[in-house]
Amino acid sequence: MTLRFTVQKTASDSGARLGLLETAHGVVETPVFMPVGTQATVKTLTPHELEAMGAQIILSNTYHLYLRPGSELIKDAGGLHPFMGWQKSILTDSGGFQVFSLGKLRKITEMGVEFRSHLDGSKHFISPEKSIEIQMELGSDIAMAFDECPPYPSEYSYIKQSADLTYRWAKRCKDRHDHPYQALFGIVQGGVFPDLRRQSAEQLAELDFPGYGIGGLSVGEPKPVMYEMLEAAVPALPQDKPRYLMGVGSPDCLIEGVLRGVDMFDSVLPTRIARHGTVMTRQGNLTIRDQPFARDFEPIEAGCPCYTCRHFSRAYIRHLFKAREVLGLRLATIHNLVFLFRFMEEIREAIRQDRLGQFREQFFAEYAG
Repeated sequence: MTLRFTVQKTASDSGARLGLLETAHGVVETPVFMPVGTQATVKTLTPHELEAMGAQIILSNTYHLYLRPGSELIKDAGGLHPFMGWQKSILTDSGGFQVFSLGKLRKITEMGVEFRSHLDGSKHFISPEKSIEIQMELGSDIAMAFDECPPYPSEYSYIKQSADLTYRWAKRCKDRHDHPYQALFGIVQGGVFPDLRRQSAEQLAELDFPGYGIGGLSVGEPKPVMYEMLEAAVPALPQDKPRYLMGVGSPDCLIEGVLRGVDMFDSVLPTRIARHGTVMTRQGNLTIRDQPFARDFEPIEAGCPCYTCRHFSRAYIRHLFKAREVLGLRLATIHNLVFLFRFMEEIREAIRQDRLGQFREQFFAEYAG
């Protein structure tokens, strides 16, 4: 089996849907948030901890693992699952976004991308075919087609050329992909232009991928613009295939994405801000390193069942950050991920009860962003 997706329920007042995504390594309830394990690890956490807190599927990064330790080494280890000790589902991105972020260190042509490693400056070339070969060696459950992620803002003419290139690359990726249990998703591009988003979605839908990513968003554009692009692209994608909004992980964007028919999300946000001393709550983010928390003996969030909130106070966690103790990073990371996993479970339950609109209103009445 490669992948099976079942829509169990669609909301009566929005595009939100409840689903089951079945891969070779288990069943994922959607809508779902995927924590990012860039280097085959979600920073500071063990696979056992991730599973215990409710992680269903994680993301790893093709670009970084290609450079270090190398996809051949991971293949020799039996693939990502045994290599990193994670037995549930894994999605690998194509490396397109990381290559985009290299800026002047890369050159894009019809054949692929030539770039210099951010590690040692060595020269490399990744074509659509090469990206797929790397991901097949990694052995993830879901691979992503190689795409160009254009910067924001960009001119209409450039975005059109970029989206057309991404489409041609998607066809090459599909032609090369032949992994027995790995599903390949196409990626919708089109910048902040609704007609290009719609066209990209329609073209990729014709290629009949098992699922679709929506890329090139959350790269600096205003949030209302991102929502507008979802409204342009999502209706053009097949109803029976999963839709994955790439790089989005703040609670407000998660619920707005779900309302517009998105099933999957990922972001480094919860783990990255945790390492800098910021924690998520229903009222908004708190910078736990700040002075007001020095004598605050309450948990990060009352009623939160995570290990951190059950055992430690804001004052203690602030102390750990001030003392530069690694435990502080771990405790903040645990809380942030549990917060998002619980949030997605509440969203799924609200869809199940057909009250997601009411849930959204209650959430935004408290949330400060």
